[in-house]
Amino acid sequence: MRIAVTGSIATDHLMTFPGRFADQFVADKLDKVALSFLVDELQIRRGGVAANIAFGLARLGLRPLLIGSVGPDFAEYRTWLELHGVDTSGVRESVLRHTARFVATTDVVGNQIASFYPGAMSEDTLIDLAPLAGGCDLAVIGASDPQAMLSFTRQCRELGLPFAADTSWQLARFDGQHVRELVDGAAYLFSNEYEAALIEQKTGWTPADVLSHVGTRVTTLGADGARVERAGEPSAEVPGVADARMAEPTGAGDAFRSGFLAAVAWGLSLERAAQLGNLIAVHALETIGTQEYDLKPGALADRFAAAYGDAAAAEVAAYLPG
Repeated sequence: MRIAVTGSIATDHLMTFPGRFADQFVADKLDKVALSFLVDELQIRRGGVAANIAFGLARLGLRPLLIGSVGPDFAEYRTWLELHGVDTSGVRESVLRHTARFVATTDVVGNQIASFYPGAMSEDTLIDLAPLAGGCDLAVIGASDPQAMLSFTRQCRELGLPFAADTSWQLARFDGQHVRELVDGAAYLFSNEYEAALIEQKTGWTPADVLSHVGTRVTTLGADGARVERAGEPSAEVPGVADARMAEPTGAGDAFRSGFLAAVAWGLSLERAAQLGNLIAVHALETIGTQEYDLKPGALADRFAAAYGDAAAAEVAAYLPG
């Protein structure tokens, strides 16, 4: 199964605040917030939702096609991705803008305040999927320039290419009509719990309505794992990995999508897909940087067995790259 991944390609600037954001807010002054946080650390890492998902898929032995726009400062990042198995032939280089930047500060309990500079990502609207996605079986429509996300979704419909809708942090930018357009007909719909509720609010759809418009709805539940739903079938609650240790949460959701889609590509069940998604997410959660985690097949299979049993681990282990 060949997967194309669209969405942001960015450099992450990750900082840690040795306190709680909530302790710094004054309830009756929230309309006039003026805060600065003195941070302990700064980590500059490779990121962007599309690049993160593609990296995870490649680490699991697939050869995903990354599609997006970058600046002339992307050469080293491109080499990194190619060395790790990502096909970057779908990445176009802007002559006007730098590669996008994500700047985030995380407090001691995992809350995060972030900003995002789109840069070259604003030119994703210029990308034509037809000459790029030939031979692909699925396209992931990840968070990117809002108009580009709508364009990619429309192009997938025109090409007859199944797509996974993953609006994530761009959901706030869309009105109800556009959210319905991004979601309707998706083979997979990914979101966290808050985004799931916001999708229902913006579309005016009930949970049952959402299921009638998508093939599979996948909702990540943080430490509690994930929920997988299909119309006319019982909801499957897949527990998280109990021994997870948080180092930095950025990219955990992207890693979940990598694990889930890799298992789908292998032809495994949706339950196994959610389990593998949870485990890859934990690897990202336990590592500083969204593409710094390592997946050793033996250790991965052992941890999978500890979390979900030997039989489940054996199914997944058969597909892990050596």
